[in-house]
Amino acid sequence: MDIKSLKMFSHLAKSLHFGKTAETYHVSPSTLSRSIQRIETEIGCDVLHRDNRTVVLTEAGKQLQNYAEQQIEQWHLLTLSLEQKQTTLKGKIHIYCSVTAAYSHLPPLLDKFREQNPLVEIMLTTGDASDAFEQLEHQAVDIAIAAKPESLTRIFHFDQVARIPLSIIAPTMSCKVQQLLQEDILSWSNIPIILPEHGPARKRFEYWYRKKQQGKPNIYATVSGHEALVSMVALGCGVGIVPQVVVENSPVKDRVQYLPNAGEIEPFELGICCLNQNKEQPLVRAFFDTLL
Repeated sequence: MDIKSLKMFSHLAKSLHFGKTAETYHVSPSTLSRSIQRIETEIGCDVLHRDNRTVVLTEAGKQLQNYAEQQIEQWHLLTLSLEQKQTTLKGKIHIYCSVTAAYSHLPPLLDKFREQNPLVEIMLTTGDASDAFEQLEHQAVDIAIAAKPESLTRIFHFDQVARIPLSIIAPTMSCKVQQLLQEDILSWSNIPIILPEHGPARKRFEYWYRKKQQGKPNIYATVSGHEALVSMVALGCGVGIVPQVVVENSPVKDRVQYLPNAGEIEPFELGICCLNQNKEQPLVRAFFDTLL
């Protein structure tokens, strides 16, 4: 029995009217009748009692009706599954992240996304990680890789991918900063400090420095982006607070060092984020599926 014959029988079992079922499937009543006869020949018994006026299911017909409905449902699920697998997404997806994230966390995500969606064009913008949520809010990008802020508003969706340790770094070169760091008791109010302009790292520094209870910090400069901060520390301008992953991927990592015994700093929660209103868009949803 083929699936079309089962569908016609299932319809006939409910309508009990050859003319209506024939019309629904665009066949003649005689063609429908021959299809039912073939089914009866295959199973070896009658499935209908019929005369010029009435059509009634036999007990075998009732059992076949249950079987037919199960097979039709299974066929529907199979074709739906195959259609979903064969559906190829197309279009553009715009991603924002820091330069470091483009090295450290984005490549494996993009590799998996491209493998599953080869026809999607990926647009990448890099910049200060602390600007990620602003980029999303203005809908300049679809997806961003960023550290979770202390308070995340409900307009954003965020899935964590890693916890990123932060450290205080200092220059390795001989300079005034190094001399200040050699003192037995560090006077933090005298040590020049380089800070991010804004964002979670800036907040982490404020909490960390407040515990020192040494007055106002000596802020040498504020910079946009952790990569620039590492470079300024490497040049001997001061010390700074940065995610360790930024140091590990920096071209000047050999010119900076982690400051021991600087005190505990809460790690970042790094994640993939988007606007809540956009998370079910096909391309955005497909990107989040790479995290599974």
